Amino acid sequence: MEVRPTSIPGLVVLESPVWGDQRGFFREWFQAPDLEAAGQPFTVRQANLSHSAQRVVRGLHYSLAPEGQAKVVTCAAGELDDVIVDVREGSPAFGAVEVVTLRAGDGRGVLLPAGVAHGFVVVSESATLVYLLSSPFNAPVELEINPFDPAIAVPWRLSGEPILSAKDAAAPTLAERRAAGQLPRYLA
Repeated sequence: MEVRPTSIPGLVVLESPVWGDQRGFFREWFQAPDLEAAGQPFTVRQANLSHSAQRVVRGLHYSLAPEGQAKVVTCAAGELDDVIVDVREGSPAFGAVEVVTLRAGDGRGVLLPAGVAHGFVVVSESATLVYLLSSPFNAPVELEINPFDPAIAVPWRLSGEPILSAKDAAAPTLAERRAAGQLPRYLA
């Protein structure tokens, strides 16, 4: 697995080989030793799968879990744009946005460090995102930021009106979360 850094500290794109033939394809999308060798150790505490229709926007979600919550994500079916926003107070990349297109069978995944906000938009007819978490879901410390906050200006690739949960549509802006002291701290 190749581990490629991005402009957001701790956020890396993972590239793994895809072996395909007339039956389909096979891919090893998570290799703990490769992440450890790249200085990005990751322990799995929960695994999630999300299947969504075209134009669904999920996020921007982040966790204030005391132990932190990093994620490793990849697309198992379809195509989506994975969106990461650095919302960590004190980060040299605070407010930076990274968009990584993930397609089933393309060999790409993303390791998100604890404290960044995460979302995605489905650009194919449907898509399935699978992700590993370093800490389990803990409702009282799971927060969201409005995905259409103009101050963040995520370049969502949409072919019509977005489909959002009521919670995401009503989410506060980054400035509102910051003013309320509800952002994670950057730990270099």
